[in-house]
Amino acid sequence: MSAKCQGSNSLKLRKFRWENQNSKLYELKTPLFGLLLTVYVIAVVNNLGLIIPTKIDSRLQTPMYFFLRHLAFTDLGYSTAVGPKMLVNFAVDQHTISFNGCATQLTFFSIFIVSEIFILSAMACDRYVAICNPLLYTAVMSQRLCQVSVAIPYLYSVSLSLLTIMKMFLSSFDDCNVIRHFHWDSLPLIPLFCSSTHESRLIILIFSAFNLVSSLLIVLVSYILIFVAIFRMNSAEGRHKAFSTCGSHLAVIALFYGTLFFMYVQPKSTLSFDTDNMAALFYTLVIPMLNPMIYSLRNKEVKNALRRTWRKCANIDILQRYCRFGSSPPQ
Repeated sequence: MSAKCQGSNSLKLRKFRWENQNSKLYELKTPLFGLLLTVYVIAVVNNLGLIIPTKIDSRLQTPMYFFLRHLAFTDLGYSTAVGPKMLVNFAVDQHTISFNGCATQLTFFSIFIVSEIFILSAMACDRYVAICNPLLYTAVMSQRLCQVSVAIPYLYSVSLSLLTIMKMFLSSFDDCNVIRHFHWDSLPLIPLFCSSTHESRLIILIFSAFNLVSSLLIVLVSYILIFVAIFRMNSAEGRHKAFSTCGSHLAVIALFYGTLFFMYVQPKSTLSFDTDNMAALFYTLVIPMLNPMIYSLRNKEVKNALRRTWRKCANIDILQRYCRFGSSPPQ
């Protein structure tokens, strides 16, 4: 960052540049591009493989799969917001993004990532009701409540993202436009603010802390109550079934919050450029790839739904072919 702020505003600062020349990861850009492309394609296929069956299969119309569908949607959303541009950065030598492009990418990334944080919290509450009040589960977790539980995070994330991004990009930046990050997130942009933009920095940090702490608090309270209920169970089989019910969600929570805390909570002086960016790659591309695997690996219902969906699509394709040639399909 320049020693003296010249107060460059959005009209003067036309683009941001990603600093990569001193990165060891940049030396591996060709194999890294192939790896990231593979991870992104798998993430897209895996999340669509959860969204489509849980939407069209009548046997998966339960609150758990409703939340799971929206989790997959947000995973797909924020990985797509940054993934393609990140891949372009590795494929070509022009590592820049326009001012408007950065604002657009950051807006969509923020919307989906904030939505996912609170959808994970809603899923923790859903698991609490399922384990602690199984007889009242269908009555409590009504369709209306589920819809409200995802509508509020979406509305909140859109409002918050627009507020913070507009505040950021209407602020003054230093003449230096170099971002030491693989993708354009709000926190890596903070060092580019002028010293006079203390209010913008404060808004970003306050809302980031609020989102992380409040959502994690909901998760912790839900699981404390869940564990208390599980340890009060007399049956070992009942305890095992209860743990298996929330095991996948716990794994996703540990991956997601563990990576966020690693990136944003510990002092930046302890992180190298490459370590910080590897963590960013992990939570922007690898986690969206892993989440559907975690939920479907041991879930027979999802596997069976995928087979039924595949057979249904295959049958439609066969019918279309026979109709095209004016023949009757085989019985």
